[in-house]
Amino acid sequence: MLELQIDGQASGHPILGAIRARVAAGDRICLLGPSGVGKTTLLNGIAGLDRRLSGRMIKRSSELRVGYLFQEHRLLPWRSVRQNLAMVGARNDEIDRLLAQVGLVEVAEALPDQLSLGMARRAALARSLAIKPDLLLLDEPFASLDPDRAAELRSLITRLLDAHPRMAMICVTHDARDADQLANRLWYLDGAPAELQWDQPLSAVASASRISEQLRHLSG
Repeated sequence: MLELQIDGQASGHPILGAIRARVAAGDRICLLGPSGVGKTTLLNGIAGLDRRLSGRMIKRSSELRVGYLFQEHRLLPWRSVRQNLAMVGARNDEIDRLLAQVGLVEVAEALPDQLSLGMARRAALARSLAIKPDLLLLDEPFASLDPDRAAELRSLITRLLDAHPRMAMICVTHDARDADQLANRLWYLDGAPAELQWDQPLSAVASASRISEQLRHLSG
């Protein structure tokens, strides 16, 4: 599905260094690391939004469909929730189904500014899913949400992934507990330039919380 052979330092990239990894169908990866280390930069590169990273460094299937939930919802403010989903090609029946999945049927005709932050983020998630992605990218999806709303969104994302077992996910987060609930694999980015310090499956024994704590101590 996706192969990373990034050597950003050699090509003059100011943030990313050596990163080697593969992403396969069904991978649920959480990407952790210190604040400002380059997690969002890496996610943008995977999405094809960083022109400094060539196709030689990030190899993807020509048919790969990528959905991206940004930190900001990026819904068009002058379009209703329904219209925002229609703009990425979703039919009316698909929009109704997606809004039902994220619990937003009742606000389908509302404008984004009329939604709470949590609702706007769920609407943006529905838009990301409307393209039927093979790979779902999530950039700090729980940031600025209160604990109850964050827990609701985590549970929603888990249910959506369970309903689409071949869809891969890469989720940037600062909280290892998110990875414990969402992920089956952990990436840990650290260093200057940033390098992938850890890429291993998760298990009940090797939890993200335990691994990230060990890695923080080693890097400190």
